[in-house]
Amino acid sequence: MDGKRAGPGPPAEAGLTTGALARRLGVSPTTLRSWERRYGIGPAERAAGRHRRWAPRDVVMLETMCRLTSAGVAPAEAARAARSEASRGGPPPTAVHDETATGMRPPAHAGAAGPPPSGDVRRGLARAAVRLDAPAVEEQLAAAVSEHGLLRTWQEVMVPTLHAVGRKWASAGDRYVEVEHLLSWHISTTLRRHTRPSLAAPGAATPRPVLLACVPGEQHTLPLEALNAGLSQLGIATRMFGAAVPAEALAAAVGRLGPAAVVLWAQARSTASLPLAQHIAATEWGVKGARSQPLVVLGGPGWAGRSGRGMLRPTSLPEALDSLTVVCGRPG
Repeated sequence: MDGKRAGPGPPAEAGLTTGALARRLGVSPTTLRSWERRYGIGPAERAAGRHRRWAPRDVVMLETMCRLTSAGVAPAEAARAARSEASRGGPPPTAVHDETATGMRPPAHAGAAGPPPSGDVRRGLARAAVRLDAPAVEEQLAAAVSEHGLLRTWQEVMVPTLHAVGRKWASAGDRYVEVEHLLSWHISTTLRRHTRPSLAAPGAATPRPVLLACVPGEQHTLPLEALNAGLSQLGIATRMFGAAVPAEALAAAVGRLGPAAVVLWAQARSTASLPLAQHIAATEWGVKGARSQPLVVLGGPGWAGRSGRGMLRPTSLPEALDSLTVVCGRPG
């Protein structure tokens, strides 16, 4: 966020500032500026001094953009649909599902982009996990994905429930370790079940993949699995290496694969190594005279306060998907 405490809002006719709109939508100001630059999703007017002010029509357009990207729609397609809806004065009743109305096809398993999951969904999932009722956990996760889409379920059901169970574990000693392990296992299973295989069309050139890996010493893979699933639903090829990849093996894989981007996940500051990220960013492949290097994406709270020149550090799953979609050339 922009680090400033929200004060009294501006008059309705003045519109919202970028920071205020970002807080309202639950995205970063950087994401809003990125959408404006890449897809033309920006404010219709600027106040004196060229400061952005988002009018009600702009807010509706951004709400549509957020709703569609949360449902797994590619950002470029979501932007076109959002602009089209804004020009018509509102979304048609079947805007998300009717391909002829929006010109896009939602990814399989994206689910409806309707009302957000209720607290009852999270509480029911947590209670099933505490009972160690694996069938109920599996059933509730499947129902949430079917109704709300994989990415929205990750952000609004899976992550909050994991945090709640983690807090319970911290306050109760070792009593809830098994609960967190069971819940994590079934969330991982759900994410992998909705991860599409990377298949190139016959005769087509093999696309440069996105390589996803936890840094050495890092065991938390669930956020990477969610990103892997989201990229697969957008048709972006990936190579998932999982937990605690040794530095030498990571560098060797980059040299062999020639990826478009490398995502390095660090949950803790103790595992986030900027020298490692710089080494990966400098790794080259290809014939002499036509060498290439990957874009390095720093993922996870361990990188907070750290950034390398030319590297990206998205702050949310939608922002990471947005950035990698552009890097891999998927926007229309």
